[in-house]
Amino acid sequence: MISKKILNIVGRTNAEYSLINEGDRILLGLSGGKDSILLATILKRMQTHAPFSFYFKALTVDYGRGGEYEYIFEYCKEHNIPYELYRTKIYEALEEKKRPNSSYCSFCSRMRRGALYSKALEGGYNKVALAHHLDDAAESFVMNFSYNGSLRSMPPIYKAENGIFVIRPLIFVRERQIIDFIKSNNIYIAPDCNCPINWQSDDKKPFARENAKKLLKNIEDSNKDFFTSLKKAFSNIHTDTFCDKTYLEGNKNSDNKKD
Repeated sequence: MISKKILNIVGRTNAEYSLINEGDRILLGLSGGKDSILLATILKRMQTHAPFSFYFKALTVDYGRGGEYEYIFEYCKEHNIPYELYRTKIYEALEEKKRPNSSYCSFCSRMRRGALYSKALEGGYNKVALAHHLDDAAESFVMNFSYNGSLRSMPPIYKAENGIFVIRPLIFVRERQIIDFIKSNNIYIAPDCNCPINWQSDDKKPFARENAKKLLKNIEDSNKDFFTSLKKAFSNIHTDTFCDKTYLEGNKNSDNKKD
């Protein structure tokens, strides 16, 4: 059972951003973690109850080092979810090409996304669904301004260069709601979710996301409405109050002046 609160959040997000429409063919990135398991369950429910028809298939990208996949097969079979395990050599490429003392994460993410895109194009899918949630978006926002000097997060939908739309139906769902879904339905999740980062020693695991998690938790502990406000802020951006000349009215006027 999926809580009414989660269903309402996903339903409103889908309606506001037009994520899934009549005739869409969607490829879902199913890692086997709690987030993607919930999204697979929601998409299956939407197929039954939505006033429009669409097709979706779940795809797990195997990194080439093996993993625990049987529970994913069983879950998809039980819920009648079309499923494919895609074998790749991503781990081999990670070991060969990653920089010394660097983390797997960003490089691995690009390669995994590339694998999803290639299968989507091959299968005639027009959208790829990812299971990022509001906590992911908040952590990404904090990491970008803390370490990269940019104001960036995760949009509900965007168009990749290859023409495929990437959608995030869970983008306004809190992580704790997903954890409650998994626990209340007694759903098994592999301890490491087949993630390559768990193959590294602790001293080589990334620290930026963990630091962002701690910072956000500290803020929320002192302000229980913080994530509610942050969610609103993601849709209430005053571009002309920053220093990017692209959005400053005075700079636009000066640029248009002729000598």
